[in-house]
Amino acid sequence: MKLLQKLQVVRYLTIIVALEIVVVSINFFYAPAKVAAGGATGFAILINELTGFDRALTVLVINLLMIVLAGVFLDRGTTARITFGSLILPILLKVTPSFQVLTDRTFAVLVGGTIFAVGVAMLYRVDASSGGTAVPPMILKKYFRISPALSLLVIDTVVSLGNLMTEGLEALILAMFSLMITAAVMNYIETGLDRRKMIYITSNKSITGVKLYLNENGTSYTEMDVRGGYTGDNREMLMVILDNQEYNRLVRGIHAVDSQAFIVAYDISEAHGGTFI
Repeated sequence: MKLLQKLQVVRYLTIIVALEIVVVSINFFYAPAKVAAGGATGFAILINELTGFDRALTVLVINLLMIVLAGVFLDRGTTARITFGSLILPILLKVTPSFQVLTDRTFAVLVGGTIFAVGVAMLYRVDASSGGTAVPPMILKKYFRISPALSLLVIDTVVSLGNLMTEGLEALILAMFSLMITAAVMNYIETGLDRRKMIYITSNKSITGVKLYLNENGTSYTEMDVRGGYTGDNREMLMVILDNQEYNRLVRGIHAVDSQAFIVAYDISEAHGGTFI
């Protein structure tokens, strides 16, 4: 029970840290650059530029409306996860100072988009949300089976078009550029930061020598019995998983044993369990 409570505390602390990272991207980069790159925070930037209304209050109003929508159309657990982030985000927006870090708008959007993606990816990792425009895609998925990625892209694009009313075409282009950066960084983070290589090795004559080389270098491997599709011959194939930086060394070592060894390498996002040296 105590362990469960500790895990919950860690989870909520992670959510707060992730939300603060999102706030840093808004208050230090997007808002000073006057670029609204979608979402409730982007809409808040637009309203602030047009009317001077406080960004934190705008986000709070939007998030409260989204909590109500979630309560009506989504399950209780999802609504609870949304509620915490939805209420904490505007508080952090208010208490975190806002000032310009970078004078170059393009560079500011590049850095802001990357930081924003890190924060949102952390929220996804702990199954949390900052609320806002993330709620309608959940509802559309539940009732109409519309892809959340597609509906969120449409919403973010509509919000980004508001840049035409505030800072013009340049801000719109920067906002769309930011959306692409954020999507790319989030995809990289969500599919694993601990990336590795998975390598298949076979040799016509020296598979024993290849295994000896792997053993001498402390490299774990898995043996598989395979058969050639053309020749029908039975042979052994080895599978190795290792860190990216070890790949070239391994290939050079195998080719030193057998220059004709057949090697196929794949990039993998994560490897869980086992021992990979």
